Amino acid sequence: MRTGAMSTVTLASIRAHAGRLVASTLAIVIAVGFVVATLILNETSRSTVLEAVGAQYVDTDVVVTSENYAGLADATGPITALDGVQAVDPTWEAFLQIVPPGRSGSQYAEVQSVAAEPSLRWQQLTDGALPVRPDEIAVSERVGAEVGDVVPVTVYDDEGVAITTDALVTGVVDLRGDPSAGLYGRLWATPEQTRAWGATEPVELRIAGTTGTDPAALADTVRGTLTDDGLTVRTGTEQAEHAAAALTGDADVLTTVLLVFGTVAVLVAGLVIANTFAVLLAQRTRDLALLRCVGATARQIRRSVLGEAAVTGLAASVLGVLAGVGLAALVSAIVGATDSPIPLSGVSVPLYAVLAGLAVGTVTTLLAAIAPARAATRVAPLAALRPTDPAPLRSRSSVVRLVVGLLLVVPGVALMAFGVSVADILITLAGGVLSSLGGLLLAQRAVPPVVAAVGRLLGRAGGLPGRLAAGNASRNPRRTAATATALIIGVTLTTAMVVGASSTRATAQAGLAAAYPTDVIVQGGGTPLPASLPGQLEGVDGVVATTTLPGGTVTGPDDWETWALGVDPAGAMPVLRSAADTTLPALGEVALSTWTRESWDAPVGDTVTLTAGDRSRELTVVAGDGDYPLLNVADLQALVPDAVQDTVWLRLADDIDQTAAIDDVTDLAGAAVPTAFVTGLASERAAINEVVDVLLLVVTGLLGVAVLIALIGVGNTLALSVVERRQESGLLRALGLTRRQLRALLAWEAVLVAGVAAVIGVLVGGAYGAAGAASALGEVGEVVVSVPWLQVAAIVVVATVAGLLASVLPARRAAKTPPVAAIAG
Repeated sequence: MRTGAMSTVTLASIRAHAGRLVASTLAIVIAVGFVVATLILNETSRSTVLEAVGAQYVDTDVVVTSENYAGLADATGPITALDGVQAVDPTWEAFLQIVPPGRSGSQYAEVQSVAAEPSLRWQQLTDGALPVRPDEIAVSERVGAEVGDVVPVTVYDDEGVAITTDALVTGVVDLRGDPSAGLYGRLWATPEQTRAWGATEPVELRIAGTTGTDPAALADTVRGTLTDDGLTVRTGTEQAEHAAAALTGDADVLTTVLLVFGTVAVLVAGLVIANTFAVLLAQRTRDLALLRCVGATARQIRRSVLGEAAVTGLAASVLGVLAGVGLAALVSAIVGATDSPIPLSGVSVPLYAVLAGLAVGTVTTLLAAIAPARAATRVAPLAALRPTDPAPLRSRSSVVRLVVGLLLVVPGVALMAFGVSVADILITLAGGVLSSLGGLLLAQRAVPPVVAAVGRLLGRAGGLPGRLAAGNASRNPRRTAATATALIIGVTLTTAMVVGASSTRATAQAGLAAAYPTDVIVQGGGTPLPASLPGQLEGVDGVVATTTLPGGTVTGPDDWETWALGVDPAGAMPVLRSAADTTLPALGEVALSTWTRESWDAPVGDTVTLTAGDRSRELTVVAGDGDYPLLNVADLQALVPDAVQDTVWLRLADDIDQTAAIDDVTDLAGAAVPTAFVTGLASERAAINEVVDVLLLVVTGLLGVAVLIALIGVGNTLALSVVERRQESGLLRALGLTRRQLRALLAWEAVLVAGVAAVIGVLVGGAYGAAGAASALGEVGEVVVSVPWLQVAAIVVVATVAGLLASVLPARRAAKTPPVAAIAG
């Protein structure tokens, strides 16, 4: 047959079988859309998080930092003289007290210098302008001031004398997207004014390069110029990523989880497409054999099938790319409509996402068509035209599948276990891919016996149709395995994502609770708190628990006096969100930070002697992280009987406006003690928690697409399974089975196979989800594996009902077909 004629046949075949190709095309569109949406949303969320959390570094070429700020001032001159450097901005910071307009008490705020170089000014203003003269400030929205307001600013000199000046508000800076924006008010002033208000050393150097300068090359040049090993040089992007990780615990972990889910989803979606397209082509074996009979060669048949697959795959991939962009835009719009501190800023569509989507859809469809095309051309044309019995389960090819499946499953599971133990998500992912591929090969032997056993148990409830359905499942294990595999793939993916996302959220929340155990901390700032203040604070609306920490001066083993705090563990536990990373010393213990332990040469487990006057106490060292030694309250009172009230920890209710409660606490504490310093950690924890919610909302949106992929795959396979049994159904009708009984038979078989597949998929998917979360989050800390049982149960119900619905239309067609016509084929 001529090549041109085969091309015509190929196009005619596409038109003739367009109805059959709709299902596979839809699966390709959804799968490609999933891939593209995953990549786009990952790029969008990454750029948004970096721009929001690291806004001050995104447009900076190089950033130089130091752990203790030493050496930065000396490095400014040498860096400024380097070729390629346009400007160097030393950032000055200080803390001071302000009285916001309309507030009764003073509060601490942070003031930061505005860069003299315009290109290094990162602040986005919602109103007004940045300050350019002394006694002018820009404020964050948290301060509550407007342009034109006058804010009293108080600082203390070396003698402790308060100096108050009035500052004019010239602008309001938009910090939306920075989780720390609600922690305290922030001000911006000229560098000279910031230094006059107490800034003594630059906290970092931000460097702008000349036009065309490569940031990485400039960073290397700066690094080679500095002689102080204590200085760290990063590009602006690297510093933004560092800032994001410092605030969110580790933003890269959440991104990794998202990418892992996306990778697994791509693999599984590809398997669904392959399974669907393979079954579709298998149904056309007789058509292809007829072409062989009229002169088409085996090579021409293969080219025709692959050409049809290429056209179908490319067309569906284009639609899938458009669908993916639309899905990403929809998810971005939904997130943007929430009150999240980091809304997704539009949609970033990288070229690689479009190319990847086109490649995945087209290549996957081609690969799916190779095996059935070869199978159709290996059979003699006349033999292919005759009905054939299914190959026996214990055929040579089946044994090969069994061996290969075991060779993939065993090392795959071992790799997953190793990946979890070393907290390496890439190893776990490789093990998951191997074990899932092996599981699919073993499904042909493992699934049919399970379905048959369940069918025997439930056969009585379904009467004759139920017993026939159980027999059908056992009689053609290949068909049963193919039908169940499509659903197992989808349910496994869905469950893995649900369990993984739930575990990620639970772990992130536990980590945030451990990192921010107290909602609000009130400190005297060098002045003892009045005895009545804790009771007044407990009366603030929204405060549910408080505990007071007394403080006093003690002498350590280095003979230097230091301030120490005492805590009552029993009274503190109801206040803390988590005690995982907060040491509450028992009687006879003292919690010391790493720096203090090194300074005192007192490792954990050793004993130190603390003295106060003629009193002394020998205490066992435990690990802590506070600025001051933390003792049991009884030990502190034994050393310092006249210890004063220094700090109050407060816990807020969960269902209130916590920012408003923090403001009320700040007003009350500031009115009682002008030097009081109130830290509202609850606002930062809530903000970071919302960042986690944003990323998990992306996962949830993609999860909906994964469910749709699964249902399409199930519907395709079950529908084709019913069509394949057209003659069998006609024979049953001829033997006396009524239309209603035939519909019930097909429905029972669909429910039986779908139910078993759903349960298997839930078990396997739950294990994959837990393993993925444990390996991805293992380095962050203790992993909390969370199984949302209601969602898992819903997955089983939805999958079973989906299997039932997928058989309705084909069952109706089979029941309406006259027995003689069905037997004739």
